[in-house]
Amino acid sequence: MSESNVKTVETAETATPETAASVSGPLDIGQIQAILPHRYPFLLIDRVLEIHRMKKIVALKNVTINEPFFQGHFPSFPIMPGVLIVEAMAQAGGTLLLTEIEDRHDKLMVFTGIEKARFRRPVVPGDQVRIEVEVLAWRRTAVRMGGKAFVNGKVVCEATISCQLVDRSRGKGSPQNAAPADTAE
Repeated sequence: MSESNVKTVETAETATPETAASVSGPLDIGQIQAILPHRYPFLLIDRVLEIHRMKKIVALKNVTINEPFFQGHFPSFPIMPGVLIVEAMAQAGGTLLLTEIEDRHDKLMVFTGIEKARFRRPVVPGDQVRIEVEVLAWRRTAVRMGGKAFVNGKVVCEATISCQLVDRSRGKGSPQNAAPADTAE
């Protein structure tokens, strides 16, 4: 994809030295990983095309047959699970929101609600999902966003997502975090 297809929108009224530097252009996978805590196989956005500070983000997810979920969903007819499309929307929104948080490395953005989720078409290997997320309401620690996912210009999923900012240290020291959850043989 050429750089001419990529756009970042900043306004002079809303730009600050701290946040303008962190969102100075399109984001590649390394820059996304510097913002989000997610990693393979659960990082579900590959590139950010547009950022409108505190308003909107446009991101891409390239879907390949190598995705681990295709082994079981479904082996003879691979379809990306709808809940993962919604998760990709949330990750795109989280990327937008966390760029505004100074101490983002000490915070997590977690789901608090999913409303009006609709799945219109299947997403299959080879598709490129364009994810557009708009902020509906923004408070210091809670956000409500409207998201849509498109393949070839057609809506494949839409949902309203609510998230809350929590301290990463909140769960540390609890028995569940003492050992990996999947230690059973």
